Amino acid sequence: MFIIAGLGNPSKEYEKTRHNVGFDVIDKIADKYGIAMDIKKHRAYCGKGVIEGQKVLLLKPQTFMNLSGESIRSAVEFYKLDPDEELLVIYDDISLDVGQLRIRKKGSAGGHNGIKNIIAHLGSNVFPRIKVGVGEKPKGYDLADYVLGHFSKTERVQMEEGYDKAVMAAARIVQGDVDGAMNAFNTKVAGKEN
Repeated sequence: MFIIAGLGNPSKEYEKTRHNVGFDVIDKIADKYGIAMDIKKHRAYCGKGVIEGQKVLLLKPQTFMNLSGESIRSAVEFYKLDPDEELLVIYDDISLDVGQLRIRKKGSAGGHNGIKNIIAHLGSNVFPRIKVGVGEKPKGYDLADYVLGHFSKTERVQMEEGYDKAVMAAARIVQGDVDGAMNAFNTKVAGKEN
């Protein structure tokens, strides 16, 4: 069993915002692999299915972003999984260009409160993650307003491409090929690593 958790905030007002890209990727994975997100458990919407031969639990925590760790820890403990090997977290990153991916096996929260809470609840920062770029906050913008804002039409096209790549990366990661996913999807743009 492998848990794929996408981070976001519950309720209609947050749908399709920058901070909810984790939810959006989970929806794309569920669509592609025919997984119904019809289970309410672990303070989350969940769906059980199979991706490339691997049993998975898709998870969309309903705790609000800053408490995502409560939901994820509940699922990890219930299924007795090893987060180092059997958990994948997908979330937004303002340090990456719109639609760009960065895959890591471990790391700090980097200022992301959802990840900070997950690390606190798991007691470890060692778990694979897919960061999906939502673009840098423009000067003068409040960070909360920016991440809770919506994408422009052009950005939505770029995000769709990013979501498709994230789905492919997730499939490789659940098959145990984190390095392959990193090599394929951690792209370098104009001399800077993304």
